[in-house]
Amino acid sequence: MIEDAHHLTPGSVLQADVCIVGAGPAGVAVALSLADTGLSVLLLEAGRKPGDKAAQALYEGEVADEALHSPAHRYRQRGLGGSSAIWGGRCMPYDPIDFERRPWVPASGWPIGYEDLLPHYVAANALAEAGRYAYDAREAFPDSPPLIAGFASEVVRSTGLERFSCPTNFGLRYQRRLALARNVRVLQGAVCTGIRLAPEGGSVRTLDVATLGGPRLQVSARATVLALGGLETPRLMLASNDVVPQGVGNEHDVVGRYYMCHIAGNVGNLEVHGRPSDVRHGYEIAPDGVYCRRRLSIAAPRQRREGLLNAVARLHFPRITDPSHRNGVLSGLFLARHFISYEYGKRLHDAPGASPALYLRHLLNVMADPLDTAAFLTHWVRHRTLAQRKFPSVILRNRLNRFSLELQGEQVPQAASRVRLGEGVDALGMRRLHIDWRYCAQDIDSLARTLDWIAAEMARSGAARLSYSRETLEQDLLRYGAYGGHHIGTARMGRDPRESVVDRDCKVHSVDNLYVAGSAAFPTSSQANPTLTILALSLRLGAHLAERLSTRRAAPLELSAANATEASA
Repeated sequence: MIEDAHHLTPGSVLQADVCIVGAGPAGVAVALSLADTGLSVLLLEAGRKPGDKAAQALYEGEVADEALHSPAHRYRQRGLGGSSAIWGGRCMPYDPIDFERRPWVPASGWPIGYEDLLPHYVAANALAEAGRYAYDAREAFPDSPPLIAGFASEVVRSTGLERFSCPTNFGLRYQRRLALARNVRVLQGAVCTGIRLAPEGGSVRTLDVATLGGPRLQVSARATVLALGGLETPRLMLASNDVVPQGVGNEHDVVGRYYMCHIAGNVGNLEVHGRPSDVRHGYEIAPDGVYCRRRLSIAAPRQRREGLLNAVARLHFPRITDPSHRNGVLSGLFLARHFISYEYGKRLHDAPGASPALYLRHLLNVMADPLDTAAFLTHWVRHRTLAQRKFPSVILRNRLNRFSLELQGEQVPQAASRVRLGEGVDALGMRRLHIDWRYCAQDIDSLARTLDWIAAEMARSGAARLSYSRETLEQDLLRYGAYGGHHIGTARMGRDPRESVVDRDCKVHSVDNLYVAGSAAFPTSSQANPTLTILALSLRLGAHLAERLSTRRAAPLELSAANATEASA
């Protein structure tokens, strides 16, 4: 059942076995995992509809350094399905090494291992509609040529894959399943503004729920799950300070700290020897119709030996804003950047004082390259605009076999990188966030040494030559600041309550019936986009709640053929 909270009686107290706050991928995954358990589930979503501007404005906040972090309301979306309405669909699991305690990575180590998430990763892959759980090209494409002909290395892996969701909008795709589930009630337009603990502080008594211009309500549940994302989760916990002055779960001043994203950017010049057909830099289509793409990474034994943070590199085209690439498609993207959404156009806007001469050079590129430009536009309309499973991103024919590397690297968890409550308040009276994202020298140095190993192995093989500027690397990587919507680590998982917020089951250490779902609970950021791990950890949490709250044990969620057909309806 799906309802609008504005239609409820003011002062109502809603009852449920499990209340999930936030209906993005994490919240939807927990709700679906509990759909057949017999437990009553209440799923709260702040947005009343997709693109709810009034609800979206509640995200606005302060940023300590706007050159390093996007505005607080960007890369996040209110409405059923949350930010899955705007994600790019890139899926890949964390690597086994990411879960280890690594002496060279301060504050690293998860209280669970890769094997604890593996069955849930498989289910998460189905939920994200990313096809078969196969993230190595040797398994997914056993008869396919390598990424670069003639390149093989035990140090630099070139067989890793990323798989792409449709991208699935979890609100549109699973709305019908949620509506038909007898034990699930979805309440839209319902903003949780407070967690009210029992007087002793050890359990959640009620939740305060408000609507914009409508009734205020309360929720009483046996268990509460915060699935609000890496920014709103600490905001709500810190703002709920009537019983614990520091905020819920914040007895040791950890909530909101260790905030991570990813360090990312296009760097260097990779010259591949041989023919353009010897390089597989684009997308391959798996037998199940899923787009896949290969990437480079440093093998785990070498990471341990050299003390490297995890990172990946993708073969990419030159910097779009520089017209010297002489590519009509890239220049067309630059000229059309004001018509592209902020989330995907941000990296086209690093020429704020662009001169008429710069625009003219880009225009001349378009005019000089009409056939490729027309072919690109035709392909984009057919395979991106009109397709249900969309072509993931811009990939261009590379006649010269010259590429940049698109890096995405892990960050060191730092207590000083944090989000806290700011001075202003939103329309419901909640204090807004103040975001102070930071990086450190080790983040940059590790990527430099990663590039050094890739360059050395490319040279050793004779397949390619990689060069880059160590002097400008930090500037190149931080040109756009923290990478996108990867908000990680602000309610981290761990064994020690003095250094973490939740335990191995995602339960807040000091509160018996309060849980956190999503990337806020990740202790480290890995090389990977977080969505697939968010889903896997959420499905694991759902199984735990089913076991704890009922006599019927919940298995990891699996989509049968019938369910997959229904989900696509």
